[in-house]
Amino acid sequence: MPSDTSEDPSDDQEQFSEFYAARRDVVRRTAYLLCGDWHWADDLTQVAFMRLAVSWRKVRDRGALDAYVRTCLMRCYLSETRRAWRRREASHAEVPDTTAGPDTVEQSAQRTAFTAALGQLPPRQRAALVCRYYHDLDIAATAEALRCSEGTVKSHTARGLARLKQLLGDDFEQRPAAMMEGRS
Repeated sequence: MPSDTSEDPSDDQEQFSEFYAARRDVVRRTAYLLCGDWHWADDLTQVAFMRLAVSWRKVRDRGALDAYVRTCLMRCYLSETRRAWRRREASHAEVPDTTAGPDTVEQSAQRTAFTAALGQLPPRQRAALVCRYYHDLDIAATAEALRCSEGTVKSHTARGLARLKQLLGDDFEQRPAAMMEGRS
């Protein structure tokens, strides 16, 4: 759908509203995986969608909207983690409710342990792992989303996985993506 200035603004608003309603929960879950706090995740989600709303008419490839929002989310998260007041803040988030069905006690415990371990990683390693394993992005797409080189993505991913393995020990048998609920 080309971005034409003669289009009706109400059509743009309706299209944006439909996209927002369809993708809000996925973006929010991604934000939670990044920051580990539902309130901060809501803020990050809002900022990502606000940036999309401002640029809505400029986005020519409607198939790239997910990538655009994901990139906005990653950049906003990484920008926020550089702020001194954010680094001092201690968040204590609760484990999210899942809509995929009831977990067994073991699955719930694994997810809780994984989320806690993920929260101990530096922001860029965490972002690289979320892009690579939650969104199944390849190295080039992850590098683009994080604005870094492919080599940096590889090193952040390797270091993040090594640290998760160290933190989780025997519980690290499953692939990290299996522990990250609700794929997009």
